[in-house]
Amino acid sequence: MPTRNASHAGSWYSSSKSTLSSELDQWLAAVPDTTKGIRPASENDTIELPSKGARAIIAPHAGYAYSGPAAAWAYKALDLSNAKRVFLLGPSHHYYLTGCALSKCDTYETPLGNLKVDTETVAELHKKAKFDKMSVSQDEDEHSLEMHLPYIYKMLSRQFSDPSQFPPVVPILVGATSGATERQYGEILAPYLADPTSVFVVSSDFCHWGSRFRYTYYEAAPGDATSLRTSDAPPKRPAIYESIANVDGYCMDAVESKSHQNFLDILEETGNTVCGRHPIGVVMAAVETLALDEAKGKFRCVRYERSSDCVSVKDSSVSYCSALAIF
Repeated sequence: MPTRNASHAGSWYSSSKSTLSSELDQWLAAVPDTTKGIRPASENDTIELPSKGARAIIAPHAGYAYSGPAAAWAYKALDLSNAKRVFLLGPSHHYYLTGCALSKCDTYETPLGNLKVDTETVAELHKKAKFDKMSVSQDEDEHSLEMHLPYIYKMLSRQFSDPSQFPPVVPILVGATSGATERQYGEILAPYLADPTSVFVVSSDFCHWGSRFRYTYYEAAPGDATSLRTSDAPPKRPAIYESIANVDGYCMDAVESKSHQNFLDILEETGNTVCGRHPIGVVMAAVETLALDEAKGKFRCVRYERSSDCVSVKDSSVSYCSALAIF
């Protein structure tokens, strides 16, 4: 079976092993050992990083210069002490899917070292349901999975001294799934999520705002929203970046609610361009399938950033959120 090359190394992140390793270490070291949730539902929670039982995270996948520091908040939270496999779910940016696709490769390359693909679990998933197979070129074109591989390797290297003992990864590319389809895949993945030896990494950026993203949604006040035009004067109160933060906040609150339908509803209402909404939806549906106690499997957002603060309709930005769920 083929190896997936680190096709975005040298452009989206450093191809130098020493430079990349140092950057990841610095970003992780900058994250405090304890924090609070950043949303009303979790702002009074004291969250230790790493968190015992934190086996699922949401983290961004932009170029490391933009999102690397934000992603560190999610990765520092991970509990890998019992890990035997790492599921990695990301959105498909380059080819159209209505379901999910699995890799044909048995190895994923990173500048830090290679990660093995859990080919047994991949085969098992193929038997359980309809999964497409990514071609190697489709696999290598996609960045949403690759951008997490160096972080996964770095965190595994801190837990396991011998790279040959690293848990393998299960890469899953998630297409433009409907809510019903997300629930179907959620049911398939729920038993793996319930397994204390499984870790889930969900790849997603949040709002992509600006005319170049065809999304200029602006909320002057709750319930008072419009799409700005390039000819419009820059709004002042709230500023565009404040409106973006509010809309992202609605989505983060829905993620924290543990309700898959709440998440679907707020995306429908605002049109927010959360590019990983489908992999998030699949994992939220899997959590619902398990019918866990209220606190278990509940995502808590611990970091939110934007690539820039938009004040003019001609500006653009991408938002990054990091979250963790304890099981």
